[in-house]
Amino acid sequence: MEREAAVPHVLIFPFPAQGHMNSMLKLAELLCPADMYITFLNSDHNHQRLLRFTDAEARFSHWPKFRFESITDGLPDDGHCSAESTFEMFNTLESITRPLFRDLVISLSHPQQEIPPLSCIIADGIIPFVIDVAEELNIPIISFRTISACSFWAYFCIPKLIAAGELPFQGDMDVPIKSVPGMEGFLRRRDLPSFCRAEELNDHVFQTVLSATQETTRASALILNSFEDLEGPILSEIRSRLPKLYAIGPLHAHSKTRLLEQSLLSSLSANSLWEVDRSCMKWLDSQPPKSVVYVSFGSLAVVGRETLLEFWYGLVRSGIPFLWVVRSDSVTGGNVNEEIPGELVEATTERGCLVGWAPQEEVLAHPAVGGFLTHSGWNSTLESIYTGVPMICWPYFADQQINSRFVSEVWRVGVDMKDTCDRGTVEKMVKEVMERREELMGSVDRLAKLARSCVSQGGSSRSNMDRLIKDIRSMARSSPKLHPKKK
Repeated sequence: MEREAAVPHVLIFPFPAQGHMNSMLKLAELLCPADMYITFLNSDHNHQRLLRFTDAEARFSHWPKFRFESITDGLPDDGHCSAESTFEMFNTLESITRPLFRDLVISLSHPQQEIPPLSCIIADGIIPFVIDVAEELNIPIISFRTISACSFWAYFCIPKLIAAGELPFQGDMDVPIKSVPGMEGFLRRRDLPSFCRAEELNDHVFQTVLSATQETTRASALILNSFEDLEGPILSEIRSRLPKLYAIGPLHAHSKTRLLEQSLLSSLSANSLWEVDRSCMKWLDSQPPKSVVYVSFGSLAVVGRETLLEFWYGLVRSGIPFLWVVRSDSVTGGNVNEEIPGELVEATTERGCLVGWAPQEEVLAHPAVGGFLTHSGWNSTLESIYTGVPMICWPYFADQQINSRFVSEVWRVGVDMKDTCDRGTVEKMVKEVMERREELMGSVDRLAKLARSCVSQGGSSRSNMDRLIKDIRSMARSSPKLHPKKK
């Protein structure tokens, strides 16, 4: 009985968005083979979509100590389709989800039918209330930020930016930023995370992100989906303030590598909240090697009809074959296919393929793909680096602005077209990346090799993951009984 009591029970709680949930499910895949109980807490909405569009339930059934739970995120079912709804979720999570989460943690903190009491919470660091609940209930908590180290560090340095008078700002977006240590030589106003563009410091979203990031210092440790050879200098800056840091990425490759080693990789299914259209893989099979530019702006970006057409004309005029993910809800105020000019329809029929959602990891690994026009989401950026595909970056919001700057100026594995989307720029940059592939491939191949190495035996991410597992086991052995603090 003593041995069983020392088996860890970890609650994993992602922010209710595709990219956050995906990377934290990858973490769960790494923890499950370590013989610990895992409760994965999804939002009701995302859990239903996950079960509908993936085989996640079947995949995780390989581990009898894993189970899904779900909880409301406070939004109506039809209110989850944009960045704006994501901002609204900050409010509903606090007002509606928080008390339900607290009740769940209390229930999990008592033994239940051979399941040991909760010993640790790994929660998305952008959910403001989780650390409060964990501290109140005396449960150890580890913060997981699903963004890049460079973006997290920029968020963390916001008080310094304010003190230096660099925030808020107006006017020239190319003014250099000096108060983010390690980035003084290349960071501009336009490269800061999009929340920093708020004209008033009391902006609600700005304050929420600022507060959540500063609260990270209250957690026992921080997990980042990154790797030492990619963001080593910035990871060192973060460790100066948060010494207990586990860089265990790229998580999509890390989990796949370990599952392959244990002969547990049973399918190619991703953790998608959208129905995947696999017809694009057959289309890619018919294209010459490295000839196609893959285009996807992720699960949240929404553009106006004019912006959509500018991208479309730019892609067509580049003359490059393209595979484009256009979600049904990605255009404001109308249907994606409504009144498309005939020349675009004809050109797309000749050398393009449009789908509602694609199996992105497989697409990027396909021999026909030679470039990636991306919103610079962190999962997409890591997947592109791992497969050695150069990027054309058009960041949409949040961390994506700073990711795109690192892609172009630090890692030199792509180009950055932030804040512009006219057809001429799109055409020029798609051509530039596809025609200059040989010039970019030195940096691209180097980072791809480092990414593969870090998740292999002896790699930094592998070692950091082993250290995380060891520390979670230690928490299980020393975890105190539940003693809620008096309010």
